[in-house]
Amino acid sequence: LDSIIVEKSLILCLCNNSIESLKGYFSFIRNGVVPLMIDESLNKELLLKLVKKYSPEYAWLPKHRIIEFSYINILFYFKEYALIKLNHSKKYELHNDLALLLSTSGSTGSPKLVRITLKNLESNANSIVEYLNLTQEERPITTLPMNYSFGLSIINSHLIVGATILLTSKSIMERDFWPFLQEFKASSISGVPYTFEILKKLRFFNSNKDFIKTITQAGGKLNNELNKEISQYCHKFNKNFFVMYGQTEATAR
Repeated sequence: LDSIIVEKSLILCLCNNSIESLKGYFSFIRNGVVPLMIDESLNKELLLKLVKKYSPEYAWLPKHRIIEFSYINILFYFKEYALIKLNHSKKYELHNDLALLLSTSGSTGSPKLVRITLKNLESNANSIVEYLNLTQEERPITTLPMNYSFGLSIINSHLIVGATILLTSKSIMERDFWPFLQEFKASSISGVPYTFEILKKLRFFNSNKDFIKTITQAGGKLNNELNKEISQYCHKFNKNFFVMYGQTEATAR
């Protein structure tokens, strides 16, 4: 995958929390290819609207979505993903500093995107590593989409220290999520306010999972009552709780 695209190009990445999606993202960033990160479940109409607007030369996507594109050339398969060449020639030069394109949480499906440089990504990741004291012993579990700036920040900040990332596309509301978290001993869990509202309903804060050492929250203001409840839970069971703030335009949290 690293050697197939040899020049700076725009690639549409349909993301989920899988090894295929992560391998693509990491390979593209490392080789100067610019990924446009989109949720893999985005409906066809909105997807093709983005393709028409930005004319990506390639796409990295689940194999079952290939049929939604016409005039393609399949270049590479990796497990359940494929790299395809789209029927677009480069219409514009990509800025030398451009490394990544992300939609904001409020603009999914909109043609408006945020432009991010490699220096932006590295600066944010290193800042988070320093502030949260991250090490290679960490084992965060994916509770947020990879195409969402907060979810991607979790991945970047842990990759940069060589930590283990527990990849799952299961949500906290799905039964299979919890045996996975338990078996592989996730060291941290992160979410937006809605995540923690669901965790409260699931009685997550009623008992201790001693392997979870850190909880981080961003993506909106947590209501004061729930903030207090989580704080008390973390104090009782000796966990770190970080309430954070971020914007996609400033490279996440």
